[in-house]
Amino acid sequence: MKTYHVKKGDKVVVNAGKWKGEEATIKVVLTAKDRVVLELANVTAKKRERFGKKTVKKSSANPNGGLIERSVSVHVSNVNPAKEEQKAKDLT
Repeated sequence: MKTYHVKKGDKVVVNAGKWKGEEATIKVVLTAKDRVVLELANVTAKKRERFGKKTVKKSSANPNGGLIERSVSVHVSNVNPAKEEQKAKDLT
């Protein structure tokens, strides 16, 4: 089993890539692809346009079908724990 420097629920800062400098919370860790799914904080409408879109078929959950927003995922090496998280870990 792989171990990472972050886990689900941690607050992190993205240090590389399209979302560099953004603060986020980890929703899911995808160990098979070495990626983390992020919930970004303080997302403006302009930044929300950069999220990926996914086409969905008609279903009971989506009676009209259409486009839905995807979550942001980045490689686990491109995130670092936020400073307050790091300080808490150092104290224990």
